[in-house]
Amino acid sequence: MASHSHSQVLVEEKSNVRILTLNRPKQLNALSFQMISRLLQLFLAYEEDPSVKLVILKGQGRAFCAGGDVSAVVRDIEQGNWRLGAKFFSDEYILNYVMATFTKPQVSILNGIVMGGGAGVSVHGRFRVATENTVFAMPETVLGLFPDVGASYFLSRLPGFFGEYIGLTGARLDGAEMLACGLATHFVPSTRLAALEAELCRVDSTDPILVSTILDAYTQNPHLKQQSAYHRLDVIDRCFSGRTVEEIIAALEREATHGGDDWISATIRALKKASPASLKISLRSIREGRLQGVGQCLSREYRMVCHVLKGDISKDFVEGCRAILIDKDKNPKWVPWRLEEMKDRMVEQYFKRVEEVEDLKLPPRKNLPALAMAKL
Repeated sequence: MASHSHSQVLVEEKSNVRILTLNRPKQLNALSFQMISRLLQLFLAYEEDPSVKLVILKGQGRAFCAGGDVSAVVRDIEQGNWRLGAKFFSDEYILNYVMATFTKPQVSILNGIVMGGGAGVSVHGRFRVATENTVFAMPETVLGLFPDVGASYFLSRLPGFFGEYIGLTGARLDGAEMLACGLATHFVPSTRLAALEAELCRVDSTDPILVSTILDAYTQNPHLKQQSAYHRLDVIDRCFSGRTVEEIIAALEREATHGGDDWISATIRALKKASPASLKISLRSIREGRLQGVGQCLSREYRMVCHVLKGDISKDFVEGCRAILIDKDKNPKWVPWRLEEMKDRMVEQYFKRVEEVEDLKLPPRKNLPALAMAKL
């Protein structure tokens, strides 16, 4: 067994299986530039290595991965180097694409926090195992960003308009909800993970049916909490099918006057707390994602993120990170402040190429990503 300790990605070699452990537990395994580069290098090498049949990805400590390390990106922007941030996102999106088109099974063990970039390195893979400790969210709109890492692909493929709901509000899901909506493929109690991993380490074929059979033997059908948003798909579909963010909020407010409950008011509050610019570009991104492949989604998201980093239309990303991650006063001053001030032509700008950087160059792949969302 070869193991590289002191590293941000630990590698264990077990005959035909490679176990990769994200290893920044104090930072909740937030993805650094080094981690993204290392994962990309490893996945590409494993694809070429006939002795590797299966890759298992997990996190050290209480998180799988709480997202990309955006505080480093914000420092770059503040020093006038937004293009350095663009390089971070470009490598991250290429990694997401390689995972979505990976020719061998990837099992991600989501035993803890999975947010933002953490979803990007797991949801595109073939198998996603949730547990009772899983907490999933795409909280980007409250940071002045938008659900990226290919989220416009996977959120738009969830049942009804559940993807719009998760993407716009940053709502948290537990493992049972992830399984119900298809973000997770299996649910295994955390006490059974060691036994599951030991059995997966004996896999000597790249046949996903073999891996699926092992996972099926450990999986349980967890009970959805009574107050789960997933029980409210009818209301979510009624409201989040709105053509604009304003229509979505108006529909939720109508529901509230007809004897709404805490869930409706919490949803309205979440939307009103988020960056208006982020809400509008996020909705359009998810809607476009419904009709696009994963590569197209990532390429479009890269254009969007370059505009976000450059701050030519709105500087909400730097302000959101300041308010939530740096000063932690939770009181961002969004510009524009109101939804109606975020005009369609401003939204439109985010979807155009940024002149200073090239479009995302995705590597040619053998395996087209029909597999990744097979369960959705």
